[in-house]
Amino acid sequence: MKTSCRIVVRECKVLKRVITWLLCLLLFLTSCEVAGKQGELKKVGLLVPETIIDQNWGTKSYKGLLQIQSEYGVDVFYKEGMDSQLVVERAVEEFKQKGVNLIFGHGFEYAQYFSTISLNYPEIHFIVFNGDAKNDNITSLNFEGYAMGFFAGMVAAHTTETNRIGVIPAYEWQPEVQGFYDGAKFENRFVHVEIQYVNDFDDVEKALQIFESMKAQGIDVLYPAGDTYNVPIIEKIKENGLYAIGYISDQSDLGKYTILTSTVQHIGTLYSWVAERLNEGKLESGNLFFDFQDDAISLGTFSSLVDEAYVNKINGYIEEYKETGKLPNQSLNKES
Repeated sequence: MKTSCRIVVRECKVLKRVITWLLCLLLFLTSCEVAGKQGELKKVGLLVPETIIDQNWGTKSYKGLLQIQSEYGVDVFYKEGMDSQLVVERAVEEFKQKGVNLIFGHGFEYAQYFSTISLNYPEIHFIVFNGDAKNDNITSLNFEGYAMGFFAGMVAAHTTETNRIGVIPAYEWQPEVQGFYDGAKFENRFVHVEIQYVNDFDDVEKALQIFESMKAQGIDVLYPAGDTYNVPIIEKIKENGLYAIGYISDQSDLGKYTILTSTVQHIGTLYSWVAERLNEGKLESGNLFFDFQDDAISLGTFSSLVDEAYVNKINGYIEEYKETGKLPNQSLNKES
């Protein structure tokens, strides 16, 4: 009996040593992996014009920042309400003092802010979205929104019961607006597409006024293509038993019988891509463009209200677009 006990004790000690050795090996490999990613990336800063808790554009920027922190083990910082030249200048100087060498300006407006600021900080690389990068240390990441708008317009025109659909975009320059119109007309040439601009990504009050106007016109499918006002509009759409196309994020969780699908921009993918390129010393300056082919854009979850045959049809069109670069209206024959 004593002999068997001693054998068990010895086996336990051996097992403990093995477990300890495996844990040490795991820690070593993990540290090697992080160390292997250490390069030119030092610390990262994020500036957002409004907030990181808008459940959409701003929230996705913050998640992208945290993803970089997780992947590279670097310190990250963020500032909200960065909506003027003066506050942005102060924030950049503060980031510089902290040792930041990569700053994301999460919006098109930062192209203008950074155009002068960046000249004084050659050691920092500046990132903007959907803007025009003019200096050697600025990169603009541009989402090719036309195709995502096209497919969204097709879904809206297929699903509408009143033959009237609407877009509530922030600005006329958003390529997804023309895409939505063209896609809707390709699907149903008799559908009416109403477009009313907010002229601001964050003016909730004006966007809600536009919604009320569209509802009064009998519009039953809406595409609220903006930032801060996007979720409040969707809540109103849900209250009124209407339908929406989600924007920026997969917004199916806001209402599976409200959100027909979403035009998703995979912002986190681009944040990680930028960090990797900078870390390797390969980040290009200038204006870069991303689309379905780059896995930077996709359609989100489809509602069960969209029939399966049509979902398969849309997915087929998307695959063809990814392979050929051609949208359905660029083909010789429209599928029946």
